[in-house]
Amino acid sequence: MKGNILVTGGAGYIGSHTCKALSEAGYKPVTFDNLVYGHSWAVKWGPLIEGDLADGALVREVLKEYSIEAVIHFAAYTYVGESMQAPGKYYRNNIINTINLLDAMVARGIGQIVFSSTCATYGMPERIPIDEQHPQRPVNPYGETKLGIERALHWYSQAHDLTAGALRYFNAAGADPEAGIGEDHDPETHLIPLVIETALGRRTHVEIYGTDYPTPDGSAIRDYIHVTDLATAHVQALEKLRTGSENLFLNLGTGSGHSVKEVITMVEQVSGRPVDARNAPRRPGDPAELVAATGQAGELLGWQPQHSDLRNIIATALRWHEQHIPQEPARSDQQASGL
Repeated sequence: MKGNILVTGGAGYIGSHTCKALSEAGYKPVTFDNLVYGHSWAVKWGPLIEGDLADGALVREVLKEYSIEAVIHFAAYTYVGESMQAPGKYYRNNIINTINLLDAMVARGIGQIVFSSTCATYGMPERIPIDEQHPQRPVNPYGETKLGIERALHWYSQAHDLTAGALRYFNAAGADPEAGIGEDHDPETHLIPLVIETALGRRTHVEIYGTDYPTPDGSAIRDYIHVTDLATAHVQALEKLRTGSENLFLNLGTGSGHSVKEVITMVEQVSGRPVDARNAPRRPGDPAELVAATGQAGELLGWQPQHSDLRNIIATALRWHEQHIPQEPARSDQQASGL
């Protein structure tokens, strides 16, 4: 056993897949999650501590009791639209609670943290593909709080014996190839599960928000990365930090994009079922294209996506959704912007 790793938000979508990857790599993942958006059924590879990062005393107790050696930090609110309506909620949960975690780590002498960041820290792209040197100008409180955490990590590493890896990923998608865990959000806002649920008859239709973008088919283009590849990157980043690396601030994507219409067509092909997709006006603030430049992750981590072919992403997600029935009936009024 390589050691105990605290995974905050480990009962969530990407967190649970990372717990599996940690276990397969010889670590013991210890999930810390308040289960507001996570699911206890997704915690399969180690203990679950139900708690909130706002409870600093509990965080310190868990770090000590489980002899935590490093942290992978997913716990955050992540809905862009909600962040525009309730910025205080996002600043308190995402930034203040992360400071609680960092202070507890410093007090215990825990020296490595891998942080779940996002391409939303870049804001509206000035160039495509987006590299790590692209200006970071978030256009919503969600992206702003993630950028704030990146900056806090930089300054904590200057002041303390702490190194950090911030992984800015693009559009997480797909599901565990063995179908044991997958994507289950309430509300669901991600394109691929919305389209799949429509194909399965759980939604009446999806709406394509924007068909007049300057793209080949007029719909928005996004870079989709399989959640298993994301999980692998987190483990590789952790191991890089544990060997003495300096701070890492890296994009995770494939370097190529797919349009909303291409995703819908692929779901129809893989599922063999039609999808009722209805055109709708653009949403304010949605860029035409978001695609990552990915060279640094390959160079520094040796990471290369292995599962992120669009057909495979959709096939694994479809298998998961066919087997997993959400507890609440799906709604039909969700967006399909590709975000």
